[in-house]
Amino acid sequence: MNILITGGSGFLGARLARTLLQMGELSLNGGAPESIRRVTLADRVAPPADLLADARVHAVEGDLAEQVAQGALQLADTQLVVHLAAAVSGECEADFDLGMRSNLDTTRQLLDACRRAGHAPVFVFSSSVAVFGDSPEQPLPSVIEDTSLPTPQNSYGIQKFIGEQLVADYTRKGFVQGRNVRLMTVSVRPGRPNGAASSFLSGMLREPLAGERARCPVAPDTAVALSSPGNTVRGIVRAATASAREWGARTAVNLPALTTTVREMAEALERVAGTEATSLIDWEPDAQVARIITSWPSRFRPARAEGLGLRADESFEAILREYVRENPQAVKLPVKG
Repeated sequence: MNILITGGSGFLGARLARTLLQMGELSLNGGAPESIRRVTLADRVAPPADLLADARVHAVEGDLAEQVAQGALQLADTQLVVHLAAAVSGECEADFDLGMRSNLDTTRQLLDACRRAGHAPVFVFSSSVAVFGDSPEQPLPSVIEDTSLPTPQNSYGIQKFIGEQLVADYTRKGFVQGRNVRLMTVSVRPGRPNGAASSFLSGMLREPLAGERARCPVAPDTAVALSSPGNTVRGIVRAATASAREWGARTAVNLPALTTTVREMAEALERVAGTEATSLIDWEPDAQVARIITSWPSRFRPARAEGLGLRADESFEAILREYVRENPQAVKLPVKG
């Protein structure tokens, strides 16, 4: 089996690649297990060194649209495409053209390339909780069900929702076997901040653990829906392995979410690393970030995902301790047992 991961050098793409390579085989679309022969990682930058060292990894660097146009992605013999590459929420609000090009135009070009390949690969599209939003005209339900109407309130959410509909129609026509998955905000992400409005939901933990100051731009009681990196990858893999019967409707599946508040996240940080860590959080409101974050839902009832055997993380403290275990080099403060 050959697999393509767009955005494959990013944090989530690289983690997914490592998971698949460690598995060694995959039961794609409910079929029999097949050995993973090649994992193509398409991104603007090279993958991490440990992935490049694996003979099964093929790296393609450059703009994704150009890679598609040049036929560099080897889709003719690719059975699984996981489309993670995207401009993030804050970037899309700041640069409308960037978001439309990266999140809409390129997604359609990739789907068209899969159509031309002629064998209907499984196509897992990473959508987002940002397809839901709150407005006076269409108030957000208190709990999001699988049948709740998406009402995006920012460019990123609108682009992701359009992407879902494209994947659904290409699936209806038999060009791909689509699996739309709505990812929750992933926390805690290692590395440096990115342009996402939700970036602080990792930074307010990651930076203090490294002995650095961090800014929290929303009120402490702001509720958010989160998923650990490991749980997010499990959801993506399950989307690829589910049969058409298991998956059901062509509409997107909301992955399970842990509902917590920013205050509870800070309290978990204090239990893990003490007041030395929480004293490094600067509670400085940012109206624009708060407007985006509070327009997203925080409570879900993901029946379809649960029917696939997926569950939300146990607690935010468990997520945080998982980050500490996996990234000891990034933790400079003493951690409590």
